[in-house]
Amino acid sequence: MLLTGCQPTVSDRLQGYLEGEYVYVACPLSGAVEGLHVARGGQVEADDPLFTLESSLERAARDEAERRLTQARATLEDAKKGKRPSEIGALDASLKEAQAALELAEKELAREQSLWQAGASAQQEMDAACSARDQCRERVRSLEAELETARLGARADQVAAAEANVRALEAALTQAEWSLNQKRQSAPESGLVFDTLFREGEWVGAGRPVVVLLPPANIKLRVFVPEAQLARVQLGEVVQVFMDGVRESVPATVNFISPRAEYSPPMIYSRANREKFVYLIEAAFEGGIAVGLHPGQPVEVVLPVRHP
Repeated sequence: MLLTGCQPTVSDRLQGYLEGEYVYVACPLSGAVEGLHVARGGQVEADDPLFTLESSLERAARDEAERRLTQARATLEDAKKGKRPSEIGALDASLKEAQAALELAEKELAREQSLWQAGASAQQEMDAACSARDQCRERVRSLEAELETARLGARADQVAAAEANVRALEAALTQAEWSLNQKRQSAPESGLVFDTLFREGEWVGAGRPVVVLLPPANIKLRVFVPEAQLARVQLGEVVQVFMDGVRESVPATVNFISPRAEYSPPMIYSRANREKFVYLIEAAFEGGIAVGLHPGQPVEVVLPVRHP
């Protein structure tokens, strides 16, 4: 008799049901279903492949962005370098030739000066030797400047423009790779494949879900508690859930209590009317308890006992 008194009576049990919060896996891009890797009713783990959409355009865009980036990086490296060694060698040879001509012009000028001072040379010849020396000197200066410039890279603003172009193309490649990866969707978490909404070969619009998952943690209890028993339950408390075919009860933790009544008669709330009020309560299951539960399954709930 004592054991019988400890068990909840049928009148203490409230009628409730299980509900699932589904995860709708979609692709932000449109395309035909190329591969469907799961079947309805199967189980998947996190990161398992779910479906693949046709991605030839995205793959071509990725390849194009990759080649453009390679070209831009090569252009940037070329801008940082000077001229080719053969071109620098040619300028260096021209400089040496000009330096030799300058040395000869200076000797010729010195000789003409000696002859002019001795009265054996005309002023005109002296002026011609001086002019030749000046021309050779300027030629040497010009070639020295060209050789120094050849050893340098492009100007700073040109290098900065090339670097900015590389960064822009890197961003374009990242976007192209993201678009290509979106055509292959994987499971965000483990759970049941509740449904598949498209078959292979069918066209899927952007954002349309293809696979519906039900993670075990997304199965929750819903029960409507009469107003008179609402004070028996609080957030964080554990209620006992009874299901058909299972002897032992299953614990569930209350994580939501509706602040509004589900029935509000258009009259003053008398005691008889208040007895018709019910409040929605939701509770979550812990650990692997929810694995064997099914949305829509009817259950009976026993609230915690509160002593006055």
